[in-house]
Amino acid sequence: MQATPRPDTCEIAVIGAGIVGLSIALRLADQGHDVTLLAPIDDESGASYGNAGVIADYAVMPVGTPDVLRKLPSLLFDRDSPLSIRKAAILGLAPWLLRFTRECLPARAAENARAIAALLAPTPAAWRAFAGRIGGLDLLKPKGSLYLFETPREQRNADFSLSRALGVNVDIIARAELGQLEPGLPAHIGHGAAFFPDTVTLQDPRAMLRLLRAAVTDAGVRHIPAHITGLARDGAQGHVTLSGADIRLHARKVILAAGAWSRDLARQAGDKVPLDTERGYHLEYDMADQPLTRQMTPVSRGFYFCPMAGRLRVAGTVELGGLNAPAAPNRWAVMERGARAIFPDLPAPDRRWMGCRPSLPDSRPVIGPSEHGADVIHAYGHGHLGLTLAPVTAQIVADLVAGRMPAMDIAPYRPGRF
Repeated sequence: MQATPRPDTCEIAVIGAGIVGLSIALRLADQGHDVTLLAPIDDESGASYGNAGVIADYAVMPVGTPDVLRKLPSLLFDRDSPLSIRKAAILGLAPWLLRFTRECLPARAAENARAIAALLAPTPAAWRAFAGRIGGLDLLKPKGSLYLFETPREQRNADFSLSRALGVNVDIIARAELGQLEPGLPAHIGHGAAFFPDTVTLQDPRAMLRLLRAAVTDAGVRHIPAHITGLARDGAQGHVTLSGADIRLHARKVILAAGAWSRDLARQAGDKVPLDTERGYHLEYDMADQPLTRQMTPVSRGFYFCPMAGRLRVAGTVELGGLNAPAAPNRWAVMERGARAIFPDLPAPDRRWMGCRPSLPDSRPVIGPSEHGADVIHAYGHGHLGLTLAPVTAQIVADLVAGRMPAMDIAPYRPGRF
């Protein structure tokens, strides 16, 4: 997407050019709005590119559950666990962690799961339409997804009752059936698996994002390569002033979709949102012949094996640690050891990545108008589901901009819920 001259005013400013911000900009432009996108030049290194590439319609469970609460001390303070915390960040994260602990209680976790499931329900149809709009249908792989049980105990402890009650299609399969689905899995690995047959994955998140960026440009969206640090309402003039280095822009309406960087701007809009940062990691192995044909997650290890175009990506884990700290090499080391425990013959990884996801204690995104006026609309905090929920979020935002009632109740996602 090419940078264009900076206007002094615009109808709608979308802050953020990840998958969510781009999807919103495209939907609004398609509906005839004059849209300006505000974000630094995309270097293709963010969470929208480094994710597991799954349209995770099955992922109704929040991060915080009673099981996580029972294990929380060991999870957070074990450097090698799938959910960890940087020691230097503990003090700053204390308020977030207290909220997260409350959200792990049974009634709260169930309520959060219902809210997430409501957002996920329209996702398959929304993604098919979205991929068709940008010419990306060929990048969708409708092969399902596997949760691998490495031991009989893992399978006995797996409980999908709430997921099934919320509409998730999942089958528990024995080792023989798992071997038929994935003949490249070593014969001694695994006891069985949970199979989500309806799940769709992406052959290449980068290719899909490039198609989306091209569609946004073709739709006439202006791009200003700026980092916005200031947001102020001017009630008398009826606009919101956005500012940053070498930029001052008046917008009639602002869509805040800056992912993990949204908290300060939300506060300037008058909305105190407990947003913090999950740092996700991945490794990539270039290989023409891959050991898997579909995405697979060893449930106890907290990462995904993701077969993609020309490479196997190993992506996942959660590290709470803020936006600015350097990557923790031990997170890659843990993932590499875990990957080799399943596939001992993997070569050395060709690439390593770390990126920041926006994380909220209840695992629900923030989608809806500011508590202080609909001239600012929030659309961030999707955690692990930004890729999955981008088209649905874009439709909700477009409805709000047009003054229409969204198809679903958005009260569970409003910024004022905290």
